[in-house]
Amino acid sequence: MEQNKGKSTLQVLLGAAFLMATSAIGPGFLTQTTVFTQQLLASAAFAIAVTIAVTAVVQLNIWRIICVSKLRAQDVANRVVPGLGYLLAFAVALGGLAFNVGNVGGAALGLNTMVGLDVQAGAAVSAAIAVFIFLNKDLGKAMDRFTQLLGFLMIALMLYVAFKAAPPVALAAKETVMPSTVNWMIILTLIGGTVGGYISFSGAHRLIDAGVHDVRDATKSAVNGIVVTSIMRILLFLAVLGVVYVAAGQPAVVLDAANPAADAFRKGAGEVGYRMFGVVLWAAGVTSVIGASYTSVSFLRSLFAAVDRNYRWWMIGFICASTAINIFIARPVALLIVAGSINGLILPLALASILLGAYKKDVVGAEYRHPAWLTATGWVVVVFTLWMGVKALPNIMKIFS
Repeated sequence: MEQNKGKSTLQVLLGAAFLMATSAIGPGFLTQTTVFTQQLLASAAFAIAVTIAVTAVVQLNIWRIICVSKLRAQDVANRVVPGLGYLLAFAVALGGLAFNVGNVGGAALGLNTMVGLDVQAGAAVSAAIAVFIFLNKDLGKAMDRFTQLLGFLMIALMLYVAFKAAPPVALAAKETVMPSTVNWMIILTLIGGTVGGYISFSGAHRLIDAGVHDVRDATKSAVNGIVVTSIMRILLFLAVLGVVYVAAGQPAVVLDAANPAADAFRKGAGEVGYRMFGVVLWAAGVTSVIGASYTSVSFLRSLFAAVDRNYRWWMIGFICASTAINIFIARPVALLIVAGSINGLILPLALASILLGAYKKDVVGAEYRHPAWLTATGWVVVVFTLWMGVKALPNIMKIFS
């Protein structure tokens, strides 16, 4: 009995880790990383490193506090400042919807790359698969297994293409610590696309729903998710860098603006690489559709009884709405970059509310002591992302003009 319970807990911990990782490495990150690596070349390594560091701080703080409190993020926020949870839930759900539109579009681009399926039909097929997962009787187990399977598949395929592309690893390592170019708008967008908004809470809310409240289990699961996410980020960056980096005096490599990441994989590993990337993009899209829908609706469940009673149908409705918007707007690449910027602006509010909750006894209890280094680095991230958001706001406004 104890052995079965331990095995079940391990599956939940791995499932939560991969739900977070596959939510973070969605079509948004694939598209953003490709576009920005083409712009910055090896200097993009610094942006990737900052993103990984911010991810570690954000996830460790959020997972620990949410699990020990046994409360979802919006409930923690409401205990910190009455009404703040409603604002946070609205912001995360709206940002999640914006990102999910892009997730559906990314999955559609993946099917188009794989088998040449029309993007509108691809969006409908991908949404139908995600809906099927939510109709499963054991929703939690279905999500866990699906995200783990596709997560491992994405790592294997990206490793192959990164190896074939032969990137300048030494130069990338140098640029990680001594970047020749720093672009804060790009860093904010990457952070928003990988740890902002709903992505920050996907794994932690999965643990809460599964009844996991042990802070050691939460930390272990968060670390696993951070490691998986970091491996995926580095492999993707190196794969794209190997394609777009050219020696001095050689003509620049220009990627197809309609599907830049797929074109990078084609140039790096030929037609096989192109089809393989279709699999990666589709897997990233479908898992992110699941993560965004699950987490965005989880922010509404404890605030609205009607949502809690019918949460599966709200998740399915979330997917259907995202798909309809995507089909009518049909600009997935632009949507993914815009959504990443919006989610980056949500992060300071979300993380600040969690950090304040770590020192309220009606949130974490009388015995829990939050590590001082996590608190300190957490507030550094809040100030840092708020500052970046203010600096990037004029550029974000230009996107809508």
